[in-house]
Amino acid sequence: MVEFKEHQLKNGLRLIFNEDKTTPIVAFNLLYDVGSKDEDENKTGFAHLFEHLMFGGSINIPSFDGPLQTVGGENNAFTSTDMTNYYITLPKNNIETAFWLESDRMLSLAFSEKSLEVQRQVVIEEFAQRYLNQPYGDVYLLLRPLAYKKHPYRWATIGKEIKHIETATMEDVKAFFKRHYYPGNAILSISGNLTFEAVKELTEKWFGDIPSRKKELRKLPVEPLQKEERTLEVERDVPLNALYYAYHMPSKNDADYYAVDLLSDVLSRGDSSRFYERLLKKTDLFAEIDAFVTGDTETGLFIIAAKLSAGVTYEQAEAAIDEQLLEIIEKGVGDEELQKVKNKAESTFEFGKTSALNKAMGLAICALVKEPELFNYEFTLYDKVSAEDIQRVAKHVLRRENRSKLIYKAKKG
Repeated sequence: MVEFKEHQLKNGLRLIFNEDKTTPIVAFNLLYDVGSKDEDENKTGFAHLFEHLMFGGSINIPSFDGPLQTVGGENNAFTSTDMTNYYITLPKNNIETAFWLESDRMLSLAFSEKSLEVQRQVVIEEFAQRYLNQPYGDVYLLLRPLAYKKHPYRWATIGKEIKHIETATMEDVKAFFKRHYYPGNAILSISGNLTFEAVKELTEKWFGDIPSRKKELRKLPVEPLQKEERTLEVERDVPLNALYYAYHMPSKNDADYYAVDLLSDVLSRGDSSRFYERLLKKTDLFAEIDAFVTGDTETGLFIIAAKLSAGVTYEQAEAAIDEQLLEIIEKGVGDEELQKVKNKAESTFEFGKTSALNKAMGLAICALVKEPELFNYEFTLYDKVSAEDIQRVAKHVLRRENRSKLIYKAKKG
């Protein structure tokens, strides 16, 4: 059980604190409720661009990394479809440095043309290297808009196309910051050997005077029910043919989310999974095969990703995969098989509570999704899943008309 206390500032900033006396390191996690789903479809990639811009310095502190390195701290960040998360770890005696740095860039981020150009080029280079010039790098640039037609999950976090970042103006950047970077749209989560009163006092001191603003009501388009299978075929300069299935699945706040997640584990988590035992060990059809969920807060995707062995046809690969899916739909899973994946899930959850950073980050993310207490009881939602639940969600999710299929062919020669 991870114990925590909460406090909310008058400007809307939410504080979550976990006292951890076992470590001299404090984790300082600041999560903003903004992800790529909050972007304009003609100006995508901005949430991720901002992750980079936030390290470009504030008006009062030109270098974010410099002061942090001086006091023995480290920092990083990530952007997803649903959030942008910044985190710092540093010795407990220097915790105020984290408050100083994060509060100043929330209040006074430096909007310089130089910083924008530097970070623009960094993001463009990342787009090119990771998504366009890397084998299989553009898979989710293709698969997401195939699966989604209305919802903003249809573009990847990096954005729909490089052009949107290339043409981003200073006015665009300032407007995005004003709309999403303010106390009422943030969750501050801290774990370390401090007292709640001391942390609350520091939070009020450094963030309390930052002006508040009314949180906008998020109005995202609802994705229409998919009624027929969609297929896209592309050819790329890659070593092996690949095949991707994407099925719409329940949101993170739906009880069936946990059954679908465990279904993916039954298929491909570990050496005793069905895909490993039946398709990798006993056949020569696949070089790789995996099943996983995207983990999005709203209705996400259940993905099956496979690389075909040389000489294997798509018909052979699809027949083999579909056979495994059909078996679960028709016969379900055994109690022992289900318990095995639950045990693995429980180990992951328990391991996630061993470090201050994991706790700070986990509490913040759970607070965004539902409530911070979810961090303590989320495994029980997995543990409640029955074999009947697995079969039921398999019948509902793994329908052919709910599937988007990407045939990713290797260029011949």
